[in-house]
Amino acid sequence: MPGDLRPAFLFVGAHWHSCLMNIGKDLLGGPPPTLLPLDTEVVAAFAAGDSHEVVAAAFPSSSLAWAAMSDEAWAHGRVIESYAFARVGYHRGLDALRRNGWKGHGPVPWSHEGNQGFLRCLKALGRAATAIDETAESVRIEAFLIDCDPSIPRD
Repeated sequence: MPGDLRPAFLFVGAHWHSCLMNIGKDLLGGPPPTLLPLDTEVVAAFAAGDSHEVVAAAFPSSSLAWAAMSDEAWAHGRVIESYAFARVGYHRGLDALRRNGWKGHGPVPWSHEGNQGFLRCLKALGRAATAIDETAESVRIEAFLIDCDPSIPRD
């Protein structure tokens, strides 16, 4: 029958359904966000009042412990120590990301609490690199932070 619009409506309906099914998905084929497990033992140790040194010694693979060490050193004006602690936590975090499926790129959302230890180390590393005029490192870290999650708080 001329002018029959049923095939067009079926196509549009199927296309619309396909669009609805893809809301929130990365249609460009990027990697899914990497979500690190929460360091519950580290959080509990801090909550119990353990010092940053004790926690880092007990949990040396935890980026969260190294982030606390870095922030404490920074607060006391020990820039090089802050840099070193952040560097350790950064590398421990890269190891954890890879163990959890990260392939060297893709989102690492700040909103996921388990990622915050690594991201705090990355921020602290950038902060200290800036303080010692390591410009290339500062620029690289800023780009890495944006790649991980553009909404990471900047303080």
